[in-house]
Amino acid sequence: MVESRGIEAAFDVAAGAVLAVLGPNGAGKSTLLHVIAGLLRPDAGVVRVGERVLTDTGSGRHVPTHDRRVGLLLQDALLFPHLSVLANVAFPPGSSRPEHWLAEVDAADLAGRRPRQLSGGQAQRVALARALAAEPDVLLLDEPLAGLDVAAAAAMRTVLRRVLTRDGRSAVLVTHDVLDVLTLADRVLVLEDGKIAETGSTATVLATPRSRFGARFAGVNLVAGTAGDSGVLTTPWGQTWHGVAADDVVTGRPAVALFNPAAVAVYRDKPSGSPRNTVDVVVAELDSRGPVIRIRAEAQPDGGPGLAADVTPDSAAELRLTPGDRVHFAVKAQAVMLHPSA
Repeated sequence: MVESRGIEAAFDVAAGAVLAVLGPNGAGKSTLLHVIAGLLRPDAGVVRVGERVLTDTGSGRHVPTHDRRVGLLLQDALLFPHLSVLANVAFPPGSSRPEHWLAEVDAADLAGRRPRQLSGGQAQRVALARALAAEPDVLLLDEPLAGLDVAAAAAMRTVLRRVLTRDGRSAVLVTHDVLDVLTLADRVLVLEDGKIAETGSTATVLATPRSRFGARFAGVNLVAGTAGDSGVLTTPWGQTWHGVAADDVVTGRPAVALFNPAAVAVYRDKPSGSPRNTVDVVVAELDSRGPVIRIRAEAQPDGGPGLAADVTPDSAAELRLTPGDRVHFAVKAQAVMLHPSA
């Protein structure tokens, strides 16, 4: 726990597993990594790797960063410009087999170069080799692919997937990219306002998120409220949503309604007919997403992300929408799934 920064979180990562930490900017993701790495001391709490206690505020124990056997890889590779690639990998205390680790990250041919002679993707592979050469028990990854182009990021994911799934090494990955989560993470933790909003397997969180950020990250709509009978959810501001309730939904308890933006129909005038869920919204933005146009409404009354609808370019042209327009979103009940709230 880091009280002065308003962060309180407790979690564990199994040996050989990768935990992805997600959340909006300022949620405390990097702070968590810095506490694990020993760069920050929490006001209260314990950091343990296996049987080794690295931080224990109760006893005053705080193992220095260089003795923790924790590797940290940042968005900036931070290579020493005056050293060769091989010397960079061999530099950290406890480093061993630098040639081996350069080969492991497909960078053996770069050993004699200086950092200024590397591309962004090459520099990140060298930085990863340097982190692994210290034989860490835990690898911390703070958006290491954020500054790379698409091809370099894809190549780096391949390398990471290979080295993270061996040797029983745990990893914590901070990212804003759903591809990183899908290809690298076993579990996901969503941090909002310094607290854990939800955690679960990657498949579960991306398929059925229970938090605002988790839903937006996964690209689905989320409406929070209270579960009623027969697949009904009522929001604090009086909207009623009809859907298909999961078996663990309990009447009278907090729940969320989830539905895909592709399931949302958009109308200028209130529709008649089959959709049981129709809400008035104000358009906040329109965004081109390949073959579809995403229409994003203004934030929900409880501060949740605005609902989104995906329409074809032809439909968007016919609607002729601009931000500020009031429209109707309609969703059939069969397309709405109700789950317990996180």
